[in-house]
Parts: sequence; C-alpha cells; structure tokens
Amino acid sequence: MEPEGTKVIFDAWFRRHERLLFKVLRVYARTPDDREDLLQEISLQLWRSLPHYNGEVAETTWTYRVAMYTAISWLRKERVPGRRVPTLGDGDRLLQDTAAPADPRMERLLEAVERLDAFDRSLAILMLDGCSYKEMSAVLGVTENHVGVKVNRLKQKLIRTVGGG
Repeated sequence: MEPEGTKVIFDAWFRRHERLLFKVLRVYARTPDDREDLLQEISLQLWRSLPHYNGEVAETTWTYRVAMYTAISWLRKERVPGRRVPTLGDGDRLLQDTAAPADPRMERLLEAVERLDAFDRSLAILMLDGCSYKEMSAVLGVTENHVGVKVNRLKQKLIRTVGGG
C-alpha cells in the first residue's frame, strides 16, 4: 500500500479509536508531557502495526492490544529509580479526554486504577469500557476464566480503595 493511502487509513483508524487511546493515556501517563510522549509512542506503534492487521480480531481489540502493550513497555522504560512520580495535579492538562466527566467519584476511581500493576490497569480500562470477558481475553492474551477471576478480585480491590458509595 502506498504511503498516502496508509496515512488516510491510519487517520481514520486513529479518529475511530481516539477515546480508547485517551483512556490508556489517562491511566498510564500522569503528566501532560508524559501523555504527549506516550501518545507519540502509541501512534508510532499503531502506524507500524497497521499493515499487519489482518482482521482476525476486532479493530478495537487490536488497538487496545497495541496501545496497552506500548504503554506498559513505555512505563518500564520511563521508570527511573529515585525519580519522583508526579501526581495528577502537577502541571496543566494538555491532553485530556474532553468528554471525560468531572465527577469526583470517577476521578477517585481513575486515581486508584493508576496505582494498580500493569495487568490490572489494563484489565480495569477494558472493564470500564464495557468489554466482554472474551474481548478482554483476546486483548490480554489470557483465558476468559482467568479474566473472570481477575475481574472479581479487581472489583473488590477497587471497592475497598475507592469506597462502595
């Protein structure tokens, strides 16, 4: 495929999955600069992987997979011992999902999700996005049964962390 055709396809793909990408950015990168860096990294990986997309899984599953694996890899590279991890209040929010609600309960939930390990973060994003166990299984590369067990444990952990009401 010629580069111009690839660019048109990529731009359309990116627009269709923009909200999904913002969710991943919100949970894996805390500062506006980090979100910009991670967005560039995810965009690059999506660009590189797009020619290999064969339709065996849904576009959303493919996009989640690329975005989350890229975010996890990026997070591992960016963690420097002794480096202060910025809080959500640091700096201006340049990259925001403008449709995100200003509900304080949602903010507390997202802050709790940010503190989870990489697998549970990914699972939480998928769960909050309403994905089925089958979709979560496809994205995360684990069995549906494993997803079910992890979702139940994760829900209990988040209820304890954020509060039930």
